[in-house]
Amino acid sequence: MGALPVFRWHLAPDGLATRRQLRAAGLRPGGQDVAAQLERPRRRRPPLVAYLYRIDQAKPVRPMTPARWAALARANAARRRCPECGRDAGYVIPASLGMCVPCAFPEEQRAA
Repeated sequence: MGALPVFRWHLAPDGLATRRQLRAAGLRPGGQDVAAQLERPRRRRPPLVAYLYRIDQAKPVRPMTPARWAALARANAARRRCPECGRDAGYVIPASLGMCVPCAFPEEQRAA
């Protein structure tokens, strides 16, 4: 990138962190622009890139409210509900199947 400083992997200066590092510290970027980027070279592929943010401008993570907890619980419950039979599968329905395992492979379930 033209204006962004680029650092090699594991050689970022102090005071900069990735989104994951900020989150682990209980922080978020808070609307600030990317300060720099890390590049990890790879053979025969484009390099891996991670964006860095300034720690001193990061803001604390917003706390979860009861409404957010409820919305998260509803979303997770919807991921467990089979669209074919409508039952709670007890696990997250695989996107590759699109339905619970008994609905996807009924003949194998009868044999067992």
